[in-house]
Amino acid sequence: MTSYQHIILGTGQATGTLLGKLIPTGESIAVIEGNKVGGSCVNYGCTPTKTMVASARAIHMARRGDEFGFSTSNVEVDYSRIRRRMNTIRNESSEGLENWMNSSDNVALIKEWGSFMGPKTIKAGNEELTGEKIYINTGTKPFAPPVKGLDNVPWMDSARLLDLTELPKHLIIIGGGYIGVEFGQVYRRFGGDVTIIQRGDQLMPNEDADVATAIQDILEEEGVEIHCNSEAASVDGVKGEIAVELKLGKTIRGSHLLVAAGRRPNSGTINPEAAGLQLDERGYIQVDDYCRTGTEGVFAVGDVNGEGAFTHTSVNDAEIVLDYLGDGDRTISQRETIYAFFTDPPLGHVGMTEKEALSAGRNVLKSIRLMSKISRAKEMSETKGFAKLLVDADTGLILGAAILGPGGDEIINMFAAIMHSGIPCREYRKVVLKAGRNSSSFTSWNGWILLTS
Repeated sequence: MTSYQHIILGTGQATGTLLGKLIPTGESIAVIEGNKVGGSCVNYGCTPTKTMVASARAIHMARRGDEFGFSTSNVEVDYSRIRRRMNTIRNESSEGLENWMNSSDNVALIKEWGSFMGPKTIKAGNEELTGEKIYINTGTKPFAPPVKGLDNVPWMDSARLLDLTELPKHLIIIGGGYIGVEFGQVYRRFGGDVTIIQRGDQLMPNEDADVATAIQDILEEEGVEIHCNSEAASVDGVKGEIAVELKLGKTIRGSHLLVAAGRRPNSGTINPEAAGLQLDERGYIQVDDYCRTGTEGVFAVGDVNGEGAFTHTSVNDAEIVLDYLGDGDRTISQRETIYAFFTDPPLGHVGMTEKEALSAGRNVLKSIRLMSKISRAKEMSETKGFAKLLVDADTGLILGAAILGPGGDEIINMFAAIMHSGIPCREYRKVVLKAGRNSSSFTSWNGWILLTS
């Protein structure tokens, strides 16, 4: 049995942040990874998907040449070159992290699956390790819904779709969340037919209806077929000939099937009982405000703790743990909920949605600014979408914001900083109005509507 001062179980985005502070201490570190180094974000999530989004947008813009005053011949999509670019970028990220660990004298990278044998003991392959501090960073895995026949057809999750070497002629997607929506637009722009099957009455069910409707309109305008209030009853077929029968009786036929029905935490395979870990009803490891589990010296960071499902929240988890070990006071509850959907145009969101604010009993002031009214968006011919600001009518503090439009995934960070600083809306307006015409136009809010629960 080998003893380490630190053991990191999994190599998702929090691991790099942890290593950045732990390696310089010279203390002994073991990193355990049974799959590809870098976790889902680097290998099957953010890095490859956003690379594909960029290729899809470039193709889409080339087709719009006449709109901008130039002509192009027929745009030919070479899917093998798109995949080659994607693989180059994601492999560089994975290999870079692995090389960093292998070149660090105080890091032992163990490429095995790990599971607990006791509160501070982990078995990885044939090796047993003990650690003074253990950081669980095992992420999540795709969830397959109970659809009759699914086990008998060659369905894909996002990882298998990205590894597919041929462009799907007709991609059927079960699930209208952010994974299904992003991939739907991407593969439609690549030239394939796309059908999205969504069980609920709107795409992206966690979003406000106006946001979801705007995104659905954008996708449908580009030729994506969308079926809401539809649920798959059964699946049949072989690769190239897939049939999905809906509970309402209609049958959707396509060449490939992507199941994008959500994700579940990778907690069951690490023998959590042996470590005394508490799981919630969905399997997420329970943590306190400092990412501490109920076991002394054992932390859970990243998607596996259920406190966020994004790269930036995973990184922030690691920062919170490191701050705690250094006698700091950063906590999970201090951060604003911020995220982006990488549709085109992208959606940036921070804080409460409109329905969340009303459910919480807030008196809400709402203002919406259409992209078609914003000079910068018109100059870019990117007039689809809108920006929405929610303000507490009693305190003047910003409750949330959503920007569906060019740069929305980056602009939203400004609102996160304002909210964290506790600046009332009226003071924020004074600052922004001193900016240039194009930047201030995003936030020259007018037409306030009072909403009450």
